[in-house]
Amino acid sequence: MINFVFVSPNFPARYFKWVESLAARGIRVLGIGDSPYNELNPRLIGALTEYYFTPDLGDYPAMEKAVAYFENKYGHIDYIESDNEWWLEQDARLRERFNVSTGFHPNDMRKIKAKSAMKEYFQKAGAKTMRYLVVKGKEDKEKAIAFQKEVGFPLFVKPDIGVGANDSYRLKDQKDFDAFFEKKLPCPYIMEEYIKGVVVSFDGICDDESNCPFIVTDHFPIPPEVIVNENTDDYYYTNPFELPMQDLDPVAFEKTGRAVVKSFGIRKRFFHIEFFVLTEDKPGLAKKGEFVALECNMRPPGGYTPDLIDYGISASVYEIYADIVAYNENRQDMSKEKYYSFAISRRDEIAYVYSEEEVLAKGGEHIMAKGRYPDHLADDMGNIYYFARFKDFEEGRAFSEMAREKKR
Repeated sequence: MINFVFVSPNFPARYFKWVESLAARGIRVLGIGDSPYNELNPRLIGALTEYYFTPDLGDYPAMEKAVAYFENKYGHIDYIESDNEWWLEQDARLRERFNVSTGFHPNDMRKIKAKSAMKEYFQKAGAKTMRYLVVKGKEDKEKAIAFQKEVGFPLFVKPDIGVGANDSYRLKDQKDFDAFFEKKLPCPYIMEEYIKGVVVSFDGICDDESNCPFIVTDHFPIPPEVIVNENTDDYYYTNPFELPMQDLDPVAFEKTGRAVVKSFGIRKRFFHIEFFVLTEDKPGLAKKGEFVALECNMRPPGGYTPDLIDYGISASVYEIYADIVAYNENRQDMSKEKYYSFAISRRDEIAYVYSEEEVLAKGGEHIMAKGRYPDHLADDMGNIYYFARFKDFEEGRAFSEMAREKKR
């Protein structure tokens, strides 16, 4: 029997679905979480073989003790996974400590955490990457001046190792540039040439040979830094490869995406690889409509996006992942009808033209789900969400515009 240690199965809230799918295939799922047992989702309790509570998942000695307890009771551990960006490095340490071969170890961490280190693996796969410079502080200003002269303004800066769009922003001109170097940087930053484009992700689940039995794309027309820095609402959508794409060449994108998965050596896990699709030419880099690699995330896409993908593919990514863990193949029926599935968000503090009742009425049978994002996701995602799917892309886009139309 496979022993699968699932770190933080209680958070995010929908992660019980991964556990249920694994358990349904006879996999023994052992949870380590920071919520007391009596606060767990009943469905999670029903799927776990055993749960170990520890109040701080960042306490490595406590985590080591928890895994050792499971190993002593159930035998060798086959998987240790959190599927969460915050715990990827600790997952790797625990795998090395307990001789778990399924997944990355500490010596793999730089290539999957540092955005600068990812460039090499993207390039090996034939993907274009933005020119960049790693800066640690004032001592790198002269190098940055030379870099700026090469690529021009604006520039884009963000932590070299970081999650989401936190502390990511443009340096529009010399004033912004000088201000950036006047402050003490809390960590190394990556400075990149700025391109105008939209984020499109190559998402999927790969097998033990880094082949991809399942792939899909997610498209993010509003830049993440705009959502965070301007506190605006959002929409994005899942676009299965079986449906036409509005913003790029799907054949070239699939070829590059699969090559990137091979280059990184991703095995038996969900991945979320982000690219920029240029909306205008960038001399020396790429033309409008071409794509350049941004970063590779060794986890499912964030928020409730796995559910959004499910609505688009008429199948379950939770089941596909469990199939690959258990059988190293996708046994789901992938021939079902495909849709463009839209995630539309609104913010509490914004006055909208249409009430929620009107949005729901106009959406009708297209609406698959609605609710509120947890407070910890609100900065990145908004407060209220609607998931809706459409056969026609323009119909979905128009519904998104309607739902987010603001009062003047």
